[in-house]
Amino acid sequence: MTEKELVEECMAGKPNAQEKLFKLYSGKLFAIALRYMGSREEAEDVLQESFIKIFKSLNQWKGDGPLGGWMRRVVVNTSLTQLKSRIKKQNEISIDTAYAVHDNQESQLEKLQADDLLKIISEMPTGYRTVFNLFAIEGFGHKEISDQLGINESTSKTQYLKAKNWLLKRIDER
Repeated sequence: MTEKELVEECMAGKPNAQEKLFKLYSGKLFAIALRYMGSREEAEDVLQESFIKIFKSLNQWKGDGPLGGWMRRVVVNTSLTQLKSRIKKQNEISIDTAYAVHDNQESQLEKLQADDLLKIISEMPTGYRTVFNLFAIEGFGHKEISDQLGINESTSKTQYLKAKNWLLKRIDER
């Protein structure tokens, strides 16, 4: 069954197709939500809310790109919506107060296993983790991040620098 056929069956309300779609993508989408939210419980909530949105708006997927990519975007947007109120509450930090990045960061990161790194990232403060995920993992620019989160571009840059320093400190401690 092609992605388009699966989507058509889901839009027709066929429970088997919806279950198949959920099983195909829930693991990957949960991992994305977990990166943003930091706890399993919050990630599960985001995943559930995301699938509700996905099933309600499947007609918006035009089939010109991968279904998984479109669904991934829904999860990222749902995660960001959940985090926006927390981000806005944090004090904006001037770029002038950002710490210098360690020269040996690449060699330190290479020593870590992927699971260890994801665990450390999940422990980051919410603002750091959100900007870090958007910039380092999702590939957004600081202008896009500032627009998405409703923060200054300099705040995005500062949060990213602080996230990297926070991450390097935790790596050094291990």
